[in-house]
Amino acid sequence: MAWGIAELWVFVLSIIWLGQYFRGRVDPGPVLRGAWPVLLCLALWLAYVWLQRLPLPIAWLAAISPETARAHALAAHPETPALAPLMLDLHGGLHAALKSTAYVLFFFLTLALLETRQRIRIAAYTLVISGLMQAVYGGVAALEMPGESAHGTFVNRNHFAGYLEMCLAVGLGMLIANLTGRKAHNLRQFLRDAAELILGPRMRLRLALVCMVIGLVLSRSRMGNTAFFSSLLVAGVIGLAFSRRATRSMVILITSLIVIDVVIVGSYFGASQVVERIEKTTLATEDRPDVAARTLEMWQAFPVFGSGLGSYHVVYPRFTGPEVPISPTHAHNDYLQFLAETGGVGILLLGSVVGLSLFAALRAQYLRGDPLARGLAFGAVMGISTIMIHSSTDFNLQIPSNAMTFMFVLALGWIALNFERREHSSSRDRRNDDAG
Repeated sequence: MAWGIAELWVFVLSIIWLGQYFRGRVDPGPVLRGAWPVLLCLALWLAYVWLQRLPLPIAWLAAISPETARAHALAAHPETPALAPLMLDLHGGLHAALKSTAYVLFFFLTLALLETRQRIRIAAYTLVISGLMQAVYGGVAALEMPGESAHGTFVNRNHFAGYLEMCLAVGLGMLIANLTGRKAHNLRQFLRDAAELILGPRMRLRLALVCMVIGLVLSRSRMGNTAFFSSLLVAGVIGLAFSRRATRSMVILITSLIVIDVVIVGSYFGASQVVERIEKTTLATEDRPDVAARTLEMWQAFPVFGSGLGSYHVVYPRFTGPEVPISPTHAHNDYLQFLAETGGVGILLLGSVVGLSLFAALRAQYLRGDPLARGLAFGAVMGISTIMIHSSTDFNLQIPSNAMTFMFVLALGWIALNFERREHSSSRDRRNDDAG
């Protein structure tokens, strides 16, 4: 129900924007125009997903996907159908296609609307506030029940952790964007800067990030915590290496994030329990390797076009034995699930979207001198990295809230690269950046 309302809202906003465009009241700005490569890949992805529903002559289907034709023939026994689609679950495929359309339109709207500093900051801080509320709610609930893991409003703690990872990445990016890099030349200036740090928005943002780190640790998610701290280290190294204007403040900030959050905050709120869970993880206690192996078998049966987006829970049981009483609805590995459902064609298109967005963020870190652009690029690099790591053992991208947030993170890379590309920001914008 909730996701249906979100889909409808995205579709309505897209129609309104297109109506304004055709009436000449809005014009695609530099962000939207500069992101044409990824928009092309997303358009091809949508075309591919919807074309999977197109009925084809069974002879054609047998030529391009023999296993799909065989499955349709078995389902229609005793008569072989004259026409059949590449998709094996039309009902699940319709939901998946509508979700994909909503994700792409949300990505498009993010690029089209977030072209000014004010809008960018509002959107980024909204995500940070959302992450803070999830962390507080989940953390308080977990602390009131000893031994319970934090999961916020999510059913699964791993998805809760995945959401916080992306919120933290964007928050850290905004914290970097607010660094002034000013040096204190006397005691008076030093005390003024210290008071500004303690009482200003940067400290409030820093406290919000600490709360989210606590929530992440309390989730006890093994890969969630591993992905976050690994991506923080990777993004930090890349940020320092690629930024031609890296200040001492940025170096101190990244170092403090790693040391304070990992050693102090993590130790106090139970990082040792996360480490203990990781140490106790063995192949004997995990069924994910077996699920992954069977998912690979599923892909090998449908190597090029897959079994159809949204069909995993229907097709996977064919590859399990009688000793498996309950089949999983997801592969606990986004890479393998997308590969099995959409085949080599689909994974190539999705990989192109993520790869192009990551490249755009890296280019922004290297080329842009604007503090906000560098901060957004850092957040995009870290957000993409953490979900790519986490996706190897969980299915965050199958959860609508996390998938849509990931689309926002991907869009940040293009926004960082192209917003106000001619560096013609007004003096008021500059004053706002300095005050932040």
